[in-house]
Amino acid sequence: MAKFNRYLITAALPYANGPVHIGHLAGCYLPADIYVRYLRAKKVDVKFVCGTDEHGVPITIKAMKEGVTPQDIVDKYHKIIGDSFAAMGISFDIFSRTSNAIHHKTSQDFFLKMYNDGLFEVKESEQYFDPEKNVFLADRYIIGTCPKCGNDRAYGDQCERCGSSLSPDELINPHSALSNAVPVKKKTKHWYMPLQNYEPWLKQWILEEHKEWKNNVYGQCKSWLEQGLQSRAMTRDSNWGIQVPLPDAEGKVLYVWFDAPIGYISATKELTDNWADYWCKDDTKLVHFIGKDNIVFHCVIFPAMLKAHGDFVLPENVPANEFLNLEGDKVSTSRNWAVWVNDYIEDFPDQQDVLRYVLCSIAPETKDSDFTWKDFQDRNNNELVAVFGNFINRAMVLMHKLCGGKVPPLHEAFIEEGDRDMLKEFGIAKEKIENSLENYRFREAQAEVIEFARKGNGYMQKTAPWILASVIENLTNGKSNEKYPQYVHCTEQDIPYLKARIDISLHISLQMTANLAIFSHPFLPFTARKICHMLKVVDRMLEWENAGSDKLVNVGYSLRPPELLFKKIEDAQVKDQVEKLHARLKAATAAAAAADAALAPAAETPAKPEIQYDDFAKLDLRVGTILKAEKVEKADKLLKLLVDIGTEQRTVVSGIAMHFNPDEIVGKQVTLVANLAPRKMRGIESQGMILMAEDNGKLVFVNPNEAVKPGSGVS
Repeated sequence: MAKFNRYLITAALPYANGPVHIGHLAGCYLPADIYVRYLRAKKVDVKFVCGTDEHGVPITIKAMKEGVTPQDIVDKYHKIIGDSFAAMGISFDIFSRTSNAIHHKTSQDFFLKMYNDGLFEVKESEQYFDPEKNVFLADRYIIGTCPKCGNDRAYGDQCERCGSSLSPDELINPHSALSNAVPVKKKTKHWYMPLQNYEPWLKQWILEEHKEWKNNVYGQCKSWLEQGLQSRAMTRDSNWGIQVPLPDAEGKVLYVWFDAPIGYISATKELTDNWADYWCKDDTKLVHFIGKDNIVFHCVIFPAMLKAHGDFVLPENVPANEFLNLEGDKVSTSRNWAVWVNDYIEDFPDQQDVLRYVLCSIAPETKDSDFTWKDFQDRNNNELVAVFGNFINRAMVLMHKLCGGKVPPLHEAFIEEGDRDMLKEFGIAKEKIENSLENYRFREAQAEVIEFARKGNGYMQKTAPWILASVIENLTNGKSNEKYPQYVHCTEQDIPYLKARIDISLHISLQMTANLAIFSHPFLPFTARKICHMLKVVDRMLEWENAGSDKLVNVGYSLRPPELLFKKIEDAQVKDQVEKLHARLKAATAAAAAADAALAPAAETPAKPEIQYDDFAKLDLRVGTILKAEKVEKADKLLKLLVDIGTEQRTVVSGIAMHFNPDEIVGKQVTLVANLAPRKMRGIESQGMILMAEDNGKLVFVNPNEAVKPGSGVS
């Protein structure tokens, strides 16, 4: 394999239209961080770049839904996403954003270079247009009924209910999401990249030169190339994005999948003046970490762009992961079926490494996998607490108890075969972990770390220094050791040997503890630093060249008291998280139903049977003023009102609590049916009825246009 002098690692730019969830972490950000931390530990020249993708339709749709500007949306979520990554220990060298001026210029310069080299085709095509808003509509701006499942809120590119890919032409009764108008087709001009021109090169580069790529990546690329590539538009009609830098391109922006990957270049420019070393020198290893939905863009389209431009290195590998499901169902942001990273941090403070560990353990490296809160609990309690944390805690506690809090000597003269075997495991573990990391098998690498800790527990159980201490105590006090048959024949002359065996056991266990800090650091960075703190060593010990060594902590060195690295996850915590998931799903479903109802034509109130004037004349309608309003106990829908009708004050119970805050309606004038027979509601006698009007589900008081004296009649 070629020798690389520097590494450039990228992680897919997340859309700045919502927080990140655990599926995002497991898909590309955690594996990328593990790999980068390993490379840094090897002291290689590496840069880790990412940032938010702040253009494209999802941003504008989110802004439309929230009634704010796209800039408001990207500003809000850039911070939320960045804070979540930082809290989880995702150690980017820079977390940039595509709204930055440096990115706009870099993308426009890239486009102009290709344009000036004659690499684009100009085509005119018919696209959907909103005649009321006078704008072209991206597929996501067109809503209609899915022809496959009947969902009447399907988008022009996908139905989120059944998951089918769609085109606007397939939708039944399509309408614009901007105005509800029926879209029409209108001609528009765009710049296309003829990908078919790069097909022979792509086949050679991918199918012949990169057979080592993961099967899912290689297979998807092969399928695309065998189907044949076609010209693809690199511009869009929009008022949000990077303007096409041509005089005849008013209202045109760069296609988001043209500008987004260029964000890796602009972020590197922002990071360092030596950015060209990482992008333009052949001895750079460029690796893209992505999810499987981005494979084509990173393996076919972006490399073709880089090749066309001519000045940049190409990716050496694109280790894409599959999808992470949640409790047996697909993660869905629209249904709020997700574990949001910022929520996890709030619910499980200082337990970031637990989530990192679990997500790496179940990472969808070769196929989709499933996260469940029960599995989260089991892996924490049975592996992190019972194996990894238990070994280190035992070693530290026994060292303080039996060795005065100092690292004991090894006593070469008393080393046995089992000790030598354990010491050999240091180098074996390093080699296995290193090999797995180099080949992007992060689940396998982390499993080797736990296996090393498991062997440490076995070694300590076999050498049992606490038993040796009891044997010594019995010998010193003249007591029998019948409880320990293997030592029943020991005498006081054996005490030096027994003490040496205690020292050897704990010395090796402490050296293993130090190695565990190094081995675990790419996966559990917060935990690794806690171990370093207990061992009173600097973070420099975490460098990979120290891994496998049996001389990491010095004999006679005083160590800090032990602290628990992990704590058990209780059943109640798991139950709370599962209930929260289902509550969110229920709320999201209700909100979607309400949105559908809001778009539906208002149903006409059916006419009631005809009455005579004398019937109406029987009603005593009076204007009243609300003096007091309060909620009725144990009745979510009822308010208790005190209404002044001039001659008296009436108590009225009204079912409007879901629509009005009590404090907001005090002083409001209302129309009261004053001669309605009293009726008890929740033990309260209601002396009248407030008249209300309903407008598309919203209640409105029926009251005079101008304030009048309470008790005034309505006729």
